[in-house]
Amino acid sequence: MTDPRAFLQIRRRVAPYRPADQRLGDHRDVGTTVDPALAREQARRCMDCGVPFCQNGCPLHNVIPDWNDLVERGHWQRALEALHATNNFPEFTGKLCPAPCEEACVLALDEQPVTIKQVEMAIIERGFVEGWVNPQVAAGSTGRRVAVIGSGPAGLTAAQQLTRRGHQVTVFERDRLPGGLLRYGIPDFKLEKALIDRRLEQMVAEGTRFETGVDIGRDLDPARLRADHDAIVLATGAQRHRELDLPGRGLLGVEPALRYLTGRNRDVSGEMPGGAISAYGRRVIILGGGDTSADCLGNALREGASSVHEIAHGATPPRTRQPLRTWPQWPALLRSYAVHEEGGERRWELEPIAFEGSDGHVTGVRVVPMAFTGRGGAPRPAGDPVTLPADLVLLAVGFDGVERDPLYQALGVRSTTRGTIPAEAGPAVFGAGDCVGGADLIVTAIADGRAVAERVDRHLSALGAANAA
Repeated sequence: MTDPRAFLQIRRRVAPYRPADQRLGDHRDVGTTVDPALAREQARRCMDCGVPFCQNGCPLHNVIPDWNDLVERGHWQRALEALHATNNFPEFTGKLCPAPCEEACVLALDEQPVTIKQVEMAIIERGFVEGWVNPQVAAGSTGRRVAVIGSGPAGLTAAQQLTRRGHQVTVFERDRLPGGLLRYGIPDFKLEKALIDRRLEQMVAEGTRFETGVDIGRDLDPARLRADHDAIVLATGAQRHRELDLPGRGLLGVEPALRYLTGRNRDVSGEMPGGAISAYGRRVIILGGGDTSADCLGNALREGASSVHEIAHGATPPRTRQPLRTWPQWPALLRSYAVHEEGGERRWELEPIAFEGSDGHVTGVRVVPMAFTGRGGAPRPAGDPVTLPADLVLLAVGFDGVERDPLYQALGVRSTTRGTIPAEAGPAVFGAGDCVGGADLIVTAIADGRAVAERVDRHLSALGAANAA
């Protein structure tokens, strides 16, 4: 920290988004490149606190004050090393993580936290431009074989860590290309897929193998998988969508949000032109108010929906922070994303009670206005039911755990009461990511991938010691 008073003199500034009318015409990243000068300026605001609450607020425990200091001093390559010391894929978290680290920043008490994500993105992009991000090939091979099932952030992280330890790692992915929800669930305007591909190239160069289009339990016998590997990592995600058991649920045009998102991603990439579901010219209602709902909104607007409404049944979130009550924890707050600048309408406190239709197709959502009586008070109806017209209804109301897959039974893995699987799933079988903890942040998935890699490495080391004895 070269200037201990910098946080008093420099205000928080972030790189702007591209103009809304411009980005609605494509699926490219909504953001702009972070100017290195801006990153250095903002890194100066870091106070290098004696207790780094930002670091504690990050599930990866990124050494944020360290790389802020290095960026401020212009030591970009050392900053990259510090960033990679805890995070395999900082460009993914820089684009997708909601930044609990920034909420935990001491400057958040003044609602002006350090722009941690922005500095993170500046570091990793500088690293790729300068050619500092290279394969890290293990010095030798242990001869141990590991199967990683699933290629989302947890699976990719576990695979990279284990490959770098010298194990022979094969990632099995049932889709045509690796990436899991990074590729098929997250829209390109949030994460362009070239960012995934350049990391896959690095992993292949390090020695990780990828087997795509392979659905374990259907295309490959799990018994054969177990026989051919010393350990198995299940990083299969938690993609079983939460249902709304309401009258009219079976009408055409009432769809899980993830089915819509994966179809749009396949269309944008050219893998499946047209996608499975289209919002073009339709009146779209999205039930839900989180990240998935916002992703649906952005896609529907880009497709040319005639109208889009996000409907949430909960209380309207507060628009202003009360940091003295919540800091350094993640506060309940109205959070807007880039897509909310582009169009559509958001409404809260509307409880859906039925889907209405004609000739088998949805025509509207029946809702009841609700009133919330304050902290801990039960909501109550605050008006008569009304019907909101809709030609397409997307259910973005969360996930209920892992899908029902013969793989788990074949490996002897029992589900938990939450619909997930245990972290220690069975003899030489380990779980990681959303399939263990439920749908969560990308930064949590990467942290989980690193943790499971440590457990697997210890298991394999114990096997080697036992054989040597």
